[in-house]
Amino acid sequence: MKKTAYILTFFFLFQMANAQIHEIGVFAGGSNFIGDVGSTQYINPSKPALGILYKWNRNPRYSWRFSAIQSTLEGVDASSDLSSRKQRNFTFQNTITEFSAGFEFNWFDFNQHKSGFISTPYLYTGLSYFLTDDLYVLNKKYISDGNSGAIAIPIIGGFKMKIADNFVLGLEAGARYTFSDDIDGSLPKNSSLESLKFGNTNSKDWYVFTGLTLTYTFGNKPCYCKE
Repeated sequence: MKKTAYILTFFFLFQMANAQIHEIGVFAGGSNFIGDVGSTQYINPSKPALGILYKWNRNPRYSWRFSAIQSTLEGVDASSDLSSRKQRNFTFQNTITEFSAGFEFNWFDFNQHKSGFISTPYLYTGLSYFLTDDLYVLNKKYISDGNSGAIAIPIIGGFKMKIADNFVLGLEAGARYTFSDDIDGSLPKNSSLESLKFGNTNSKDWYVFTGLTLTYTFGNKPCYCKE
């Protein structure tokens, strides 16, 4: 009986996987940081960002999405509009690697098996886990104290279009609200370095990825039934 149940379960999952449309592709764009060092502009790409992504389209309106993106976050006080930051004149760079999983919602139906040009705005959110160096500032010099990970919530908006039978091109900008305040070294994780903290310790860091996505779609034509 157990063997039969396992076979039926495997068969059901196999059929389910083959009844969906999958997308795999790349992200290319830029990154910017919003925190206690550098500019406070929300969309201001300054360093290249590259990544890969995968989508599992459950129906023409929503998808499960997974991605990995790597970039360098940079903050330059000299480029800030705040005179206090310009006077302080700190500059930092921190490598970031982000893994994200969540839910993408299409504003309009985006049935990729439909012939002709189709397009839609979309929104994405979920949960991200990112890795960065643990920085601190000593005598205006940035020092790394190892690396660690933290959680962020992505808030992404974009517009995508079908440009060929199996290709979708998108343009998106996405802010990440982090549960961390040490990407720029303003709040060292090491408790022995607490005297070196600076800036607004009640405000968390943000980072933004802006760029293009290009995905290739594959999988059998699904039967989109009402759920």
